[in-house]
Order: sequence, then C-alpha cells, then structure tokens
Amino acid sequence: ELGWISKVHVNRPAVVRHAEQIKKWRTVKGNWQAAWLLKAVTCIDLTTLSGDDTPSNVHRLCFKAKHPIREDLLKALDMHDKGITVGAVCVYPARVTDAVNALKAAGCNIPVASVAAGFPSGQTPLEIKLAEIKLAVEYGAREIDIVISRSLVLTGQCEGLYEEIRQCREACGEAHMKTILATGELGSLANVYKASMIAMMAGSDFIKTSTGKEVENATFPVGVVMMRAIREFYWQTGNKVGFKPAGGIRTAKEAITWLMLVKEELGVEWLTPELFRLGASSLLEDIEKQIFYHVTGSYALQHDLAMA
Repeated sequence: ELGWISKVHVNRPAVVRHAEQIKKWRTVKGNWQAAWLLKAVTCIDLTTLSGDDTPSNVHRLCFKAKHPIREDLLKALDMHDKGITVGAVCVYPARVTDAVNALKAAGCNIPVASVAAGFPSGQTPLEIKLAEIKLAVEYGAREIDIVISRSLVLTGQCEGLYEEIRQCREACGEAHMKTILATGELGSLANVYKASMIAMMAGSDFIKTSTGKEVENATFPVGVVMMRAIREFYWQTGNKVGFKPAGGIRTAKEAITWLMLVKEELGVEWLTPELFRLGASSLLEDIEKQIFYHVTGSYALQHDLAMA
C-alpha cells in the first residue's frame, strides 16, 4: 500500500525531545525492579555473533539460556519454579545445529534464532540470501533474523524492498521472521518509518532496530518511530507485529526503560516474548548482578556469577 508511505513525515525535533524525556524516567525499585528485570530476562535473545564462535561456547551459551539467573537467587524471590528462561538463543547459521543439539540435550524448548540474508551488511545477492535462510531453517532454526538491503531504502525503491522481504518471508516457511532495518544506516527517521511499514506489509513477524554491528544501534528516537509504525499497522490491519531493539543494550536500567517504553507506546499485551525481544550479548550479566544485589544486599564478586 504505497499510499501509506508516500507522504510520510516525521517531526524529528518532537521525537528527539520525547526521547530525552524517556531517559529521565524514574526507574522502579525494590521488588518491583526485580519483577521487571525477570520479565526482561524472558524477552532476551541471548546472542553470540563472533567470528571465533565454537561448539563449546555455543553449548555454554545454551546452558546459560536455560539457567539465566542463579537458582538460589530465584528461590529467594520465590520464582524458582516459574520456568524462567531467555526468549531465544541467537547464532550464525553455521552454529545452529550446535545450539539445537545443546538445547535438546538440556531438555528445554528454547527456540534457536539464526541471523541470515547477508548479515550484517545485506550486500549479498538475493538468491544467496534465500539459500542461507532455507539452510538455517533446515538446520533447525525456528526464528530467522534477516537484514534488509539499505540501498533499497536510501534510493526510494519501496516496491523492491517489499519484494525482497516478501521472498525472505516465503523462504522462512514456518519459522518466525524478524526483519533488521539497520536504522543507523537509513539516513532519516522518515526512512525508518517507511522501512518499518514495508517490512510489516511484506509479512515480518518482528521488526528489529539493528544488527549490533553498525556505529549507531538501538536508540530511543528510532524505537519511538518503529513502535508508532507498529501501532498504526495494528490499527489498520488488526495484526500485531513484534518489536526488537538490539545493539548496545548493556545495563539493567536500559532494559527496564525499553520495557517501560513498549508498555507506554504499545500496551501491556506487547510485553511478552511473543511480541517483544531484547537483542543482547552482555545484558544478562548486569541483570543478574542487580538481582544478586537485591537479594543479598551486597555486590557480586567475579566468582559469584561465573556463568554470566
């Protein structure tokens, strides 16, 4: 529906002003903070996307995915029997089989997500992108994080972008598809809104801010624009599309702020792993440290949280 996006205008000063206010929001304390942090844990896509990934460090990541918070800390919060795990484990296609086998051996049903479609640059021919997606699904990935070709947005090729994402959605089959917009490389907030709308029209289950490899990753102005596109799409179609900020989210306070923003912009029904994810590799460590402090009243030493 080109009419939805042909005359898009984003009031950048207003969005930036709102984003500055978000940073000043007072955070929750005490038991409320612990509850929000545990909610954040269930929405994390625990990620390793390094060139030196091996089966052993993927196995370790999967163990942490099943046991994200130390058992004694959960018992102190009376949450040890609630089945708290992360939302998914995210790896490169070559490591999907390792992750699937490790999670199966651990007896848990955490989905494996795989980046694909020329991640992170997107500078790969479409035929290769589609083949990579199909291989990742064949290896056992239940979620696929594709990345768009930024050039199609920057040159105004809306229909070309739609067709590329549509074919990627078709290649995913039964797997959920998260579409990474790489917002730090799209040039303007108006382009972020347009790319968000096109990605949702083409069948994306989630829209995601960044690959984590750009200079600028998940920011609150971008988050506000993407969430308002999701809200508009829901009003127009009745379809709920998920949101995933990723890249540079490292502290428990940031995680809570993102959760609060989602609640503010989209509503409580979006605060589930089915509609909200946090892409992170080091965030879980800080969350566990904050929960340790809440339970014990002292800061964790390095050996206290050895698996963080």
